[in-house]
Amino acid sequence: MLQLRLSEQRGQADFGWLRSRHSFSFGGYHDPQHMGFGPLRVINEDTVAAAGGFDTHGHADMEIISYVLDGALEHKDSLGTGSVIRPGDIQRMSAGTGIRHSEFNASRTDPVHFLQIWIMPEKSGLEPSYEQRHFDRGERHNKLKLVISGTPGDGVLKIHQQADIYASLLDTNEHVSFKPETGRSQWIQLVSGELLVNGEQMRPGDGLAISGEREITIEALDGAEFLLFDMA
Repeated sequence: MLQLRLSEQRGQADFGWLRSRHSFSFGGYHDPQHMGFGPLRVINEDTVAAAGGFDTHGHADMEIISYVLDGALEHKDSLGTGSVIRPGDIQRMSAGTGIRHSEFNASRTDPVHFLQIWIMPEKSGLEPSYEQRHFDRGERHNKLKLVISGTPGDGVLKIHQQADIYASLLDTNEHVSFKPETGRSQWIQLVSGELLVNGEQMRPGDGLAISGEREITIEALDGAEFLLFDMA
């Protein structure tokens, strides 16, 4: 079963320094039909103006992922971590028992565009932790590259949930296939380009909820960047 979540159907927020699109209920946007998908709770597509950002604030019991699309995002947290996240970088922060952090546009001239993703952990009260890794374009080019997993592995960010996240950059007319295990569901978030997924056409910003499919065929109608979530 496929259920398309069109980009224009997402919640919206515009604070001047921040423009955000919410795939699921978040902040002042509440839609009881879109509270999340399995353990996937938040996908916000954020654009932060030059020198703008989120002042220090707290989180608990949430796996928080930042995926930068364009520009540079500066991160600081109560663990003592300080970093700048750029395209190709992926950050994973486990809030656990509590963490405080800030996120600011590292540029004073250009906006930063990124996805902020929240996934509910398997259990509460975990020790807070932070990871960041760079994935070259070649690692994601015309393939599904596992970037985050609930199963530890070399070169893969660890998440405290039975969820795998794949990143891909597909050239026009290229395709990849994915065979889900029984009992798992998938979500595809399209960043750019156009996709055809088991006959369903997707455009930038669209999300696609998938369940009960024996095989998922993903074809780029136009050069595309996307994330595939595979979740218990």
